[in-house]
Amino acid sequence: MTSPTTPPAAWTVEAVLAWATADFRARGIDTPRLDAELLLGRALQASRIALIVDAKRVLDAAELGAFRELVKRRRERQPIAYILGEREFYGRTFRVDPRVLVPRPDTEALVEVALERTRSLSMSARGLDLCTGSGCVAITIARERPTSRVVATDVSAAAIDVARNNAQRLGAYNVAFLPGDLYAAVPGEWRFDLITANPPYVPSGEIADLQPEVRDHEPRAALDGGDDGMTILCRVVSGAADRLRHGGVLAVEVGAGESTAIAARMENAGFDHVEIRRDYGRIERVVSAVLRAP
Repeated sequence: MTSPTTPPAAWTVEAVLAWATADFRARGIDTPRLDAELLLGRALQASRIALIVDAKRVLDAAELGAFRELVKRRRERQPIAYILGEREFYGRTFRVDPRVLVPRPDTEALVEVALERTRSLSMSARGLDLCTGSGCVAITIARERPTSRVVATDVSAAAIDVARNNAQRLGAYNVAFLPGDLYAAVPGEWRFDLITANPPYVPSGEIADLQPEVRDHEPRAALDGGDDGMTILCRVVSGAADRLRHGGVLAVEVGAGESTAIAARMENAGFDHVEIRRDYGRIERVVSAVLRAP
């Protein structure tokens, strides 16, 4: 290992963590200490608490080698979730890799809105999750509402494979996965009580300015929302009325600054009771509404 500081006499757990933290910080990584702990924990198959308890333990050559390989990947700005192969979402661990976006904490707001606005149908709701990616939204709703039925679609067959694997691991047996472009993946006669979507919503011209972890490693097709960021969002909204039962709920995740325009589109598309929910960072992140009776 090379270090931005003088190497220690022995590579103990605490010394390795200090070295990696300094290295990551010098490279502009946002959470250097946390990333160092997560990677060392993976290399040693140890919890973060165990790293504190065993801070003085000297690592052997094999352990140092394993950690070094993980550090190399993080230096390339690969997302920590891809390196570890997993990310927690709504209290469950989802497998992720470069075929799907990394689930974000802000997307938990979409799940919360969906569950809240369909509480009266909690025993029998039928849901449709578009652009499902890792399946985190569809699977979470299915596990929180085990008597409901959920259909999840994605234009990427590779993403569907990831989502299906997550459903099997997490016991979400009430979810069906269908590859295809939004509503085209679902038989035309099917109707739902709930439609959720976390579609691509980053304006094309802003992708180059994203963090390297996102820009260079996450699937662009799951990020690029067209010139204004709302190309797919508008398709989701415009097609929802034909796929919802009257009184059904549509809830979508949107990018910063897009909520007002999407709320207006919902009203024009036959929806009432439009609500906007902020995420943990206080950004208007989820727009939801109820389909108006004819």
